[in-house]
Amino acid sequence: MNFDITILGSGSAVPTPKRNPSSQFINCHNRKILMDCGEGTQFQIRKFKIKLQSIQIILISHLHGDHYFGLAGLLSTMNLLGRDGQLTIYGPEGLENILRSQLKIGDSKFAFDITFKTLFGKEREIIFEDKKMEIHTFPLKHKIATNGFLIKEKEPLRKLKKEAIEKDDIAIEYRHRLQKGEKIMDASGKILDLDRYTYPPKKARSYAYCSDTMPNESNLDLLNEVDLMYHEATFVNQHKARAKSTMHSTAEQAANFAKKAKAKKLILGHFSNRYLDTNTHQKEASAVFENVLIGEDGLNIKL
Repeated sequence: MNFDITILGSGSAVPTPKRNPSSQFINCHNRKILMDCGEGTQFQIRKFKIKLQSIQIILISHLHGDHYFGLAGLLSTMNLLGRDGQLTIYGPEGLENILRSQLKIGDSKFAFDITFKTLFGKEREIIFEDKKMEIHTFPLKHKIATNGFLIKEKEPLRKLKKEAIEKDDIAIEYRHRLQKGEKIMDASGKILDLDRYTYPPKKARSYAYCSDTMPNESNLDLLNEVDLMYHEATFVNQHKARAKSTMHSTAEQAANFAKKAKAKKLILGHFSNRYLDTNTHQKEASAVFENVLIGEDGLNIKL
């Protein structure tokens, strides 16, 4: 099943011709998730051929403008195009009031239902879960309350070995339980051998989004061995003091964090507009962590 990430915006506070502010689109088992919604996100959604009305969940990490200024326009466009499906928005305290105030002042109403869920950026919690996936939030270390997000696939079912199942005439009522990895005793008192009747399940995939933050090692256990990690890398080492004062990270710090978390792959993003290119980001991060990608608008990664 699909699990892929599209970078819609890889820049920081000031948009540039090359980089939009923060936003990402995640498709996990056909659950369509928008992560942050900086200015111009709806243009990026169209540019990269994502179906606007397919979005079911929106996650806003914090209330700095480059992470949510595009939300009102996006919702308005959804409404103008006739959306009637329900939408759930998870975001910081105050986000709902901001959006409802904009609607009220403009004497506007949406024809579709929006459910707001408040995140406080202070503790870990599972905010969404179904049969295929779950979304965790975890606190980041920034100037205001900020949430990171972890999207985890549920462990897939084991695949049945049809020849062995048919040869031993395994009862139908046992087969789904075998797929779930259950220990089963049949009617004769025999324990059914999982390895004989099933293949091991594929490893569940995971994606971590570390929005604006200083390195925060308190999250290492939660993110241990994550398949793909996005971590902000606003600055390079030349501006390490600036990173500290603004509570952001350098590329090297992001790479160190990914290494400690034993991440399989790292994407850097949220680049300051002061840099004409990201060659130094790549060089400083790669000196620490081997598998580094530079986040570019339009980059699509399939897990």
